Amino acid sequence: MNDWIRVCDISDIPRLGARVVPRRGEDDIAVFRAADDQVFAVTDRCPHRGGPLSQGIVFGHRVACPLHNLNIELETGCATAPDTGCVDRHPVKVTGGVVYLGVNAHAGVHG
Repeated sequence: MNDWIRVCDISDIPRLGARVVPRRGEDDIAVFRAADDQVFAVTDRCPHRGGPLSQGIVFGHRVACPLHNLNIELETGCATAPDTGCVDRHPVKVTGGVVYLGVNAHAGVHG
């Protein structure tokens, strides 16, 4: 079961931008805001070279890794063909203009 932690107001994430949520002992989580205001959360580590996806270029519902341009579908967490690999997706919701991240009570997320 998930607990929901407040990340920020949606206006704190620029359209086509990201916000990083640090985790103790695990990879950080990148929370992305698309141009249509949909919000996605994935592990902030490219499956190929480990680049910080939060620093990549967001277009549509994808992000391009800043190290080598591997494209990740934010809805699935998987690379687009011909590339392969996936990152973990994380539950995220927007309620009343506030972004919440769903975390396991033992996940070690801190703000």
